[in-house]
Amino acid sequence: MSTATLPSLLQSFFTERLLSQRRASSHTVASYRDCFRLLLFFATTSLGKQPCALALEDLDAALVSKFLDHLERDRANSARSRNVRLAALHSFFRYVAMNEPAYLLHCQRVLAIPNKRYERKPVSFLDEGDVAALLKAPDITTWIGRRDRALLLVATQTGLRVSELVGLHREDISLGTGAHVRCSGKGRKHRATPLRKDAVAVLKAWLAEKEGPPSAPLFPSSRGGPLSRDAVEALLKRHLASACEQRPSLKAKRATPHTLRHSTAMSLLQHGVDRSVIALWLGHESVETTQIYLHADMGLKEKALAHSTPTKQKPARYKPGDELLAFLEGL
Repeated sequence: MSTATLPSLLQSFFTERLLSQRRASSHTVASYRDCFRLLLFFATTSLGKQPCALALEDLDAALVSKFLDHLERDRANSARSRNVRLAALHSFFRYVAMNEPAYLLHCQRVLAIPNKRYERKPVSFLDEGDVAALLKAPDITTWIGRRDRALLLVATQTGLRVSELVGLHREDISLGTGAHVRCSGKGRKHRATPLRKDAVAVLKAWLAEKEGPPSAPLFPSSRGGPLSRDAVEALLKRHLASACEQRPSLKAKRATPHTLRHSTAMSLLQHGVDRSVIALWLGHESVETTQIYLHADMGLKEKALAHSTPTKQKPARYKPGDELLAFLEGL
């Protein structure tokens, strides 16, 4: 049996596999880290062992399955979030199987745990009226309000992911001819997204008000550091609540920072922008990813329906069929 311990395997997985061999992004490392923190806490609670005292054999397929159920049942994670956590665990156990053959059978049992299928619902988005109400919500007489308005305006115009948004620096903004914002996105892909005149005007005023070196965060926290994901979610929730007073229809919509990204895509689609351009705009890996927005746009479906030829079928009187067949059909 191998002498490798769980702490040593986990440390080498992060330092050698993720950071050295794969050069994983900071977002990937953070996601994997959070997954194992949750798993170790669950194992400690379930087995009564401290994390450093756990052995790899303790993390068997049965415990991992219970952990995944715990994520859905107790932490209210969706099936998609569950699958993301499972992908991190699969990556670790593939690494262990490759480097410690003595644990091969143990790892195979965990690797056999399948992803859970889930329903793909239409994406939610804010229409132009919703976005206008949201942008009016921040109190621009305060520094925080002016920062939030600039952040929300950039988010709704560019469709940046929340990680890309909080990672922006002052030097990533170009406000001259051909104004645009540069970001490093998913998969280390760099892209530039143009800015409209209203965003340029707001950003010029914001940069002039809040001075700092080029490497300083574009949207800093009150302490001067970059905003966290949770901070962006909190400010969006706060301003949506204010916007609901002027636009009550927002109360029926559940909006997250990613909803703003969907809203950008839907706005581009409704203004006739080609799907390939939308994919480039959002930094999608494939044009097929933008297919979800076609399904979400009821307006496009209604236009298609208007071009169809109505049938000339006349309504007929309903006649009940055989009682036995009706019973079977009603089951």
